[in-house]
Amino acid sequence: MMKTSGFSTISPKLQQIAGLARQAPTMAFTTLAHHIDIDWLKEAYRLTRKDGATGVDGQTAQKYAANLEDNLRSLLERAKSGTYQAPPVRRVHIAKGDGSQTRPIGIPTFEDKVLQRAVAMVLGAVYEQDFLDCSYGFRPGRSAHDALRRFWEQTMEMKGGWVLEVDIQKFFDNLDHECLQDLLGHRVRDGVLLRLIGKWLNAGVLEAGELSYPEAGSPQGGVISPLLANVYLHEVLDVWFTQEVQPRLKGRAFLVRYADDAAFVFSNEDDARRVLEVLPKRFGRYGLTLHPEKTRLVRFLRPARYGSSKGSSRAPGPGTLKLLGFTHGWGRSLKGNWVVKRKTAKDRFARALTRVADWCRKHRHESVKEQWKALTQKLRGHFGYYGIIGNSWALQRFRGEVEGIWKRWLCRRSQHGFLNWEEMRRLLGRYPLPVPALSARAPPA
Repeated sequence: MMKTSGFSTISPKLQQIAGLARQAPTMAFTTLAHHIDIDWLKEAYRLTRKDGATGVDGQTAQKYAANLEDNLRSLLERAKSGTYQAPPVRRVHIAKGDGSQTRPIGIPTFEDKVLQRAVAMVLGAVYEQDFLDCSYGFRPGRSAHDALRRFWEQTMEMKGGWVLEVDIQKFFDNLDHECLQDLLGHRVRDGVLLRLIGKWLNAGVLEAGELSYPEAGSPQGGVISPLLANVYLHEVLDVWFTQEVQPRLKGRAFLVRYADDAAFVFSNEDDARRVLEVLPKRFGRYGLTLHPEKTRLVRFLRPARYGSSKGSSRAPGPGTLKLLGFTHGWGRSLKGNWVVKRKTAKDRFARALTRVADWCRKHRHESVKEQWKALTQKLRGHFGYYGIIGNSWALQRFRGEVEGIWKRWLCRRSQHGFLNWEEMRRLLGRYPLPVPALSARAPPA
């Protein structure tokens, strides 16, 4: 198999694009597609996941790699000439929240993923110079932990405030194609790239054997979709709040956004209520709506602020809020100080356990050693995200629940497969599950 080129081959091109975008923040690029050559596609191929689910054509990464050089050259020629046809995405549904609801995910073909990655690399070099510090989702060098850290640090510095949780109703399903293309046109007017993006937006969706063509939305699961979502919300929310809203506020405020999850924090209640009032109108201009129940204003003032004289009535205590899989609330540190504490959100906790149970059920007849290896990876992944200071009790509980789930499905391997807890403890002595550990990326508490 042909070896792919290293990143050093295209790095100068990316630096050139980024430099021009930085120097001319209002310029629209008319020629970008010429940067995409065979080496660029090789790097895009290298960065594309090889173990993902297959698209409508059933082609795996291994099959595509068997004739990689010819496949990439053909892909390049079709992309540049305009003859590339974006295949429909295969839609599947995954659990959402506590598992009672599902989220649609679109799975492109492997070749489509490679081309989307190539285009995303070009556009990313431009838009990374424009995106603001409040944006963290699907950006190089930024993570959900970085967003959590900023939320924690800023909230602690402000001693709490009024938190506006924003929930955009079915954002990826309702993303307006015309609005998106208009927003893209502010910075990118390269016909080849815009034509490809248009094809991806209008590619059909294959679900349960039926092909449909949605008039709005960008399928979650597509490589290009997170970048398009960031471009959209950069203009709709980030720039609007930073340039138009913040200068008019009476007090301090900040925004943290990770993809379509966003939270504002205000020091002044009137500011918070004014933004809550105008936010639906702002989103409505771009074809988006806010969830009427999940978008809410939370009193999140530090408890020390509720001082009152003896005998007087006390104001209600601070509420809690959910952000990026954690429930945030005020609590006492070991030194007795009020701090913002985080614990795994109930719906995320339940969903993670449901996934473990489903896996154990489907794989209960595999060897104990193979099951142990898989469960070890799952626990390490869970601890890697949720392993932050102050969340140790939830991590310990999760590990205990996983042990119980594993025991239950080992008992169902056969009619004579029952294990009591003494036997299970001996098995865990031989195949110990990892103990909770704090993630190196975890924010402080």
